[in-house]
Amino acid sequence: MKKTLVILAHPNLNTSRMNKAWKDRLLQEDTVTVHDLYTKYPDGQIDVAFEQRLLLKHERVVFQFPLYWYSSPSLLKEWQDAVLSYGWAYGSEGTKLHGKEFMLAISTGGPEVAYQAGGFNLFSMSELTKPFQAMANLTGMRFLPTFTTYGVRTLTDDEVNKSAEDLLQHIKNA
Repeated sequence: MKKTLVILAHPNLNTSRMNKAWKDRLLQEDTVTVHDLYTKYPDGQIDVAFEQRLLLKHERVVFQFPLYWYSSPSLLKEWQDAVLSYGWAYGSEGTKLHGKEFMLAISTGGPEVAYQAGGFNLFSMSELTKPFQAMANLTGMRFLPTFTTYGVRTLTDDEVNKSAEDLLQHIKNA
C-alpha cells in the first residue's frame, strides 16, 4: 500500500462512533499516518512548515471528516488556506504535490437517498465535494473516488466496524 497520510478533521471525535472507528482501524496500519488536526491544533494555530513536510513524506492524502453544512469542519478549511499556499502547492512554482493521490473519507448523518438530485439535500455527494476536486486539480493531485458512509446515526456496531474495514480496503485499492 502506498504511504498514506490521513488528515482527520473532527471537532468532537470522542462523540463520534464512525470517525473514531475509522481512526482506530487505520492506526493499525504501518503505511498509514493518521494526523488529527483538532488534537494537534486545539488553538487553531497551524504549523505550516510541519504540515508541508508531512505532506511531502506521503504518496496519498486522505481528508477524513464528517459532513458539516455540506462541507468539512472549519479547521480543515483553515488548514487548506494556510498549508496549500501559492508557490508551494499551486502556481507556476507550486508543484510540491504534483503526482500525489487524493481522496475523501466522509461520514454523514443522513441516509444516502438524501444525497442525490431531487433528494432531501438536492445534491449528490459528488456535487457537494466539487471544491475538493478542484483543489486536487489545482495542486496537481489525482482525485480518487470518495469513500462515504451514510446514515451513521442508525448503524449498528457491526456496521460501524465493517465501514472501518471497508475504508481501509478503499484506501488500499483505490
